Amino acid sequence: MPTNLTNPSPSSFFRRSRDYFALILLSSAISVGALVFYYHQGTLLLYGDAVAHINIARRVFDSRTPGLFQLGTVWLPLPHVLDIPFIMNVWFWRTGLGGSIPSMLAYVMATLGVFRLVRGLASRASAWIAAVIFALNPNLIYMQATAMTEALYLALFVWTVVFFSEFARTAGPDPERAAKSLRNCAFTLSPAMLVRYDAWFLAAVVVTAASGLIVKMRVSLLRGSTSFRPSIQGSRPGLTYAAPPALGRREGRVLSREVTNLAALAALTAGLWLAYNYARWGNALEFVNGPYSAHAIQQQTRTSTMPSYPGENSPRTAALYFLKLTRLNLGQGFAEHLLLTIAVVALLCALYFSRQFLPWALLWTPVLFYVLCIAWGSVPIYFPDWWPYSYYNVRYGLQLLPAVAVFVALAYEFLHTVLKGHGFQPCRQDVPHARGFSRWPAFAVLIVVATSYVTLWRQTPICLREAQANGRARLEFDHRLAAELKKLPTASTLLMDCSAHAGAVQPAGIPFRRVLRESNPPYWEAALSEPSLAADYIVAIEGDDVDRAVRRSPQRLQPVVTVGTPPGPKATIYRSMHY
Repeated sequence: MPTNLTNPSPSSFFRRSRDYFALILLSSAISVGALVFYYHQGTLLLYGDAVAHINIARRVFDSRTPGLFQLGTVWLPLPHVLDIPFIMNVWFWRTGLGGSIPSMLAYVMATLGVFRLVRGLASRASAWIAAVIFALNPNLIYMQATAMTEALYLALFVWTVVFFSEFARTAGPDPERAAKSLRNCAFTLSPAMLVRYDAWFLAAVVVTAASGLIVKMRVSLLRGSTSFRPSIQGSRPGLTYAAPPALGRREGRVLSREVTNLAALAALTAGLWLAYNYARWGNALEFVNGPYSAHAIQQQTRTSTMPSYPGENSPRTAALYFLKLTRLNLGQGFAEHLLLTIAVVALLCALYFSRQFLPWALLWTPVLFYVLCIAWGSVPIYFPDWWPYSYYNVRYGLQLLPAVAVFVALAYEFLHTVLKGHGFQPCRQDVPHARGFSRWPAFAVLIVVATSYVTLWRQTPICLREAQANGRARLEFDHRLAAELKKLPTASTLLMDCSAHAGAVQPAGIPFRRVLRESNPPYWEAALSEPSLAADYIVAIEGDDVDRAVRRSPQRLQPVVTVGTPPGPKATIYRSMHY
């Protein structure tokens, strides 16, 4: 039995501790440096979704109707709950810095997770290569400095795969440790399901994979294999095949129970969100078919000239768009193919030559999930290289970054072991050649990574370009409106639809308890029937519910100022003559 699976040596422990400490310092320095840079560039709040996440968290405790039901629907609640402690301070809320902190912490944890995942079966050099590829991606560096959910989900996603991989590796030799790893997997998968719906699909895959592994091991027992066999030599030199370990009846029951607990916790997590939606909206599937769902938004954006979007009802086109978008998040121009191609080749080599790396294939589940979402889930993605030549959801290409980082590192590992004459075998600390380092393969990999990422910086990371293209005009309008709102009496109340422009109230520093808004039923509906009686000042943004209410009932409303000019949005602030 490999000793490192159960009793790592003291020198191994201290070496890994130094590695983790160095990674924490490196990733923290990158994270803080990016935050400072993008804060001074004024780009933290370019994404409208980032503004929305921060303000959803704020209204839980600062609202006319505070409480957990202010978490809303469609977006899952955990990111907003994690933001709350950091945006209770008004300055951290106004600047958006409070929403960045959970993302930054998640970025550091995700980097550590990538390192640990690779180090479990591969050399220290391979683990460092994977961590560096992940941590230095320019698009991720920008996203982790914002209040977006990508960094948080990637951290939980990576650690779910880490614990599942450790379960798969130790299920035969150490069922007790395997059970613990499966519990840890459940405890990271459950919060991931409260961050992004990607994890709901991941949960189904993980439960299926864990069940399948246990069944396979029990079948080995029935066939007469009663002991763990690490590996057997294949018929061709240099290749190894993992023989399925046998699992005793008692150990099988223990692990089967843990799989059942994993499935139950995943089902409970999903059930709680369904129950929340039912309690709040009277519809458990409000996030699927409600007015703010992806389907409803897509229906509203259809036009006679664009009745559909690329990939709708076409899995093949959806796959092409998603993989192209992934490449654009990894490189630009000639370099966009490099990292993804290497990762796919390493995946194929692992499937054919060295199946002990098979648990890492979970990192590729976003491919299937997003193909299904694009084809039949009303989730379009646009990028400027292909029709319709615009930006929308380009950050989804980051979901394969962990897979690319890990499997590019695995490509180095394969080259390292082949050059050392050991074939395609796992490289662990108890194996003498694990401490070796192949200079030229490592140098080649780092050159590819540097080339790819330099092309991103030269042309501006595509996630930042999306934010600039879709957010500059909105941010400018919000700040101009905020400047006018600041001039109003400090004790005055407002009636305003904040669904699209909460970013105007935020920089003005106006507490939400002074704002009657769309998230305050039933007072909101009553206010729209007679706006002049609802608040001291009424903010009507062209085309929103308040604007329509003012047009229906303009009595006793005096215009104060108008902000914005066509073709952009226009807002008019009215003073109620009742006050």
